[in-house]
Amino acid sequence: MTTMTDDLIDPLLQPGLKGYPLTAAPRRRSEVATAGWNVLAGDLPLPLALLKREALEHNIAWMQQRTQDWGIQLAPHGKTTMSPQLFRRQLDAGAWGLTFATVNQLAIGVAAGARRTLIANQVVHDADLAAIQALLRGHAELRIVFLVDSLAQLELIEAWAKAHPGALPFEAMLEVGVAGGRSGVRTEDEAAALARRMHASPALKLVGIECYEGLGAKGETDADVPYAKALMDRVEAIAKTADANGWFEADEVLLSAGGSAIFDLVAGRLTPSLARPVRGLLRSGCYVTHDHGFYRRMVNSVEARLGCACGETLRPAMEVWAMVQSRPEPGLAILAVGKRDISFDLALPVPIARAARGALQAAPVPAGWAITGLNDQHAYLRWAADDEAAAPAVGERIGLGISHPCTTFDKWHWMPVVENDYRVSDAVAMHF
Repeated sequence: MTTMTDDLIDPLLQPGLKGYPLTAAPRRRSEVATAGWNVLAGDLPLPLALLKREALEHNIAWMQQRTQDWGIQLAPHGKTTMSPQLFRRQLDAGAWGLTFATVNQLAIGVAAGARRTLIANQVVHDADLAAIQALLRGHAELRIVFLVDSLAQLELIEAWAKAHPGALPFEAMLEVGVAGGRSGVRTEDEAAALARRMHASPALKLVGIECYEGLGAKGETDADVPYAKALMDRVEAIAKTADANGWFEADEVLLSAGGSAIFDLVAGRLTPSLARPVRGLLRSGCYVTHDHGFYRRMVNSVEARLGCACGETLRPAMEVWAMVQSRPEPGLAILAVGKRDISFDLALPVPIARAARGALQAAPVPAGWAITGLNDQHAYLRWAADDEAAAPAVGERIGLGISHPCTTFDKWHWMPVVENDYRVSDAVAMHF
């Protein structure tokens, strides 16, 4: 009998899903490799987002080893992919658990097998509090920890708990924020007062301290080092205050930070010396596929700080391929891909490869090619109008790199996983 977990891990893929051939029979994800498809052979319709297997596996293994070397553990952010197949790869590689932004996302992770989970967000809504209780009661071994950053939020949680006698105490971390940033307590005095109040509350247990450093990162070491140090100094001071006063209510204290931009600058600060054991948790998510734009630029600085050569750390694993559908004027090609298919929130896509109609191998693109704009279903590929010798032809396939994996993943229900020759060897599904 097929279960919900089976359908999550081995879903049925079928015509009607973008990127799946309309003329192909439905098949389970585990059967995709037997179809003999190759992206460059034209077996799958374009546009198509895909994952390169070797780069994907390298990234998962590299980050897992790096956190181990730092003496911390990985709780990768599931919102990046919302893919149960990628969740399993991360957990099987040794991740401590998974992080999510919402309770709905977390429920998918739990169904996929996660048993140690973080919600890197404030939980406020009564329906979400009730859903967490239901998940906890349905899975005796499940752990769910979310964030608290205000007395107002705490009072809402307490009101819900009072209206539901017998509710299990929630586990929460106090979030430390930065002025002008997102959520999180702004001062040490406010943090101390909130930690004291959380400790006194029967509705929850204070189990750790959390912050998110990513929004202030610039990709410039001279700016990022003092920024990260100032933030982590505050996190450590608040943790020590809570520890000294006995406000933590757990056998070990959780200390967590993590984006995918300056993770190296916070990792070494996640295990301060406290009276009880500390578990440092890094929550990076975009590392799993990396990218060709924003995160590549940010990680260039990480590589320099770590003394690694380019490509030794993370490698771009996601590409989006599209067809040249029109050459309306010199220096311009219109690609059949747009905002509904590819991320554009941090930067426009980057042309990285080309394959003529019928070609089974990809080639690099000229250095001057650039995507200058996107519509819903169209991309504007431009080059110097007087350099037509290498211009793409109508029907040619163009491979695009991205900035920010999160907002490409959420535009697709599935993606093929391919070998370096673009032969399809597996697939993943997404649940946004």
